[in-house]
Amino acid sequence: MNQKLTSTARVDHFLQRLCDASATIGGIVLVAIACVTVVSVVGRAFFSHPILGDVELVQLGCAVVVASFLPYTQFRHANIIVDFFTTGASEQTQSKLDAFGTLLYTLVMALVAWRVAIGGVDIKANQETSMLMALPLWIPYMLMVPGLVLCTVIGFVQTLQHLGLIAKENV
Repeated sequence: MNQKLTSTARVDHFLQRLCDASATIGGIVLVAIACVTVVSVVGRAFFSHPILGDVELVQLGCAVVVASFLPYTQFRHANIIVDFFTTGASEQTQSKLDAFGTLLYTLVMALVAWRVAIGGVDIKANQETSMLMALPLWIPYMLMVPGLVLCTVIGFVQTLQHLGLIAKENV
């Protein structure tokens, strides 16, 4: 196993590391959201004093969490697929359909990443803030962009792999 990694394996390994980092960040944000929720509920129940704007924090944090977990899910081929109609199809047909599905997913992710980035820029320019805590709304938008872009890159690589244009490597 002292072989030098091929360029495709290096790309897959690099994408895997980025996915792991993105998921770790998402996990940290998720734990922070859970802590805010617990503190707010305890404050409301025992002290009649919840965290003002806790729902805002949870909503904004959840958007970042989802965008952070998407690349990991895509990299692991863990998205839900419906293969009822393709069960009897040949492996080549299934691979082409998987390539088409992955390409559609990639295009949608690219569109979402682009619109979230544009939305974040517009929100910053308009100085929009959350209602209760007056948090700048552009921050969670921009925190979503790296995960969405990474998801797009992974989808592009996987589309090429399904088409056989680059080799599939297991790292």
